[in-house]
Amino acid sequence: MLLNNPVGHFRFLAGIEPYSCGVVADSGWEIVRVTLAELMPWREGFDFIDDYLRSARFERSSLCAMELRSPQPFAMDGFIEFNRCYREVLEQWNLLVNGVNPIARTNVAPLTNPPTSVSFHAFSFIRPNADLKRPTFVVAGAGELREGILESDRVVRRGEVSPGAMLEKAEYVLGVMTERLKGLGMSWDPATAVNLYTVYSLEESMRKRILDRIGPAARHGLCWHIARPPVLEIEFEMDVRGLACELTL
Repeated sequence: MLLNNPVGHFRFLAGIEPYSCGVVADSGWEIVRVTLAELMPWREGFDFIDDYLRSARFERSSLCAMELRSPQPFAMDGFIEFNRCYREVLEQWNLLVNGVNPIARTNVAPLTNPPTSVSFHAFSFIRPNADLKRPTFVVAGAGELREGILESDRVVRRGEVSPGAMLEKAEYVLGVMTERLKGLGMSWDPATAVNLYTVYSLEESMRKRILDRIGPAARHGLCWHIARPPVLEIEFEMDVRGLACELTL
């Protein structure tokens, strides 16, 4: 369900308690993505974001998406506990909309040079832009976890990493991305970045399936991050965005 965040000037797809499934800017506004030049521990990262938004004369409510990097995948219970602490900060910032979390999120664990603790990699916020004639959007990361419910028995082809199993996982995640795009009133066509996260090889059949599905978005390339999804037993994750402005600080 697409919900309105009138204070933040964006709409969002309701997800689960720690994050929404995606966000799209209102007309006359745009989403801007900011990548940190260096990873920053997530609690310090919130302070950094707060200072940045304040210096740019934006409210906390303009925050709409987060990207995290973890040292390694969590066990399911550990991920749930981290999410509880993370959501507490969002609650303290008064960012929830009628008790629903509007902030999209991706969280993955890099295979090489991982951080020593969960850290911020990037964030996105809303700013006015009356000249931009197309909507900007961010689809949150999702892995092969049926309905996004944090239970191990929901994992597609759990414990399997054969080419056939990985293709089935990728098919499921592509379906989730497609449905989230539709839910935001978008499609693959205006996407400017399609990211996938896995440590396993991209077999030809998988590459072809992904490229066929994303269509014209493929002109921007397909960005393969050699990283694991944030939870043990999940092996393949994707996220998507369609933006006009990206910054690095």
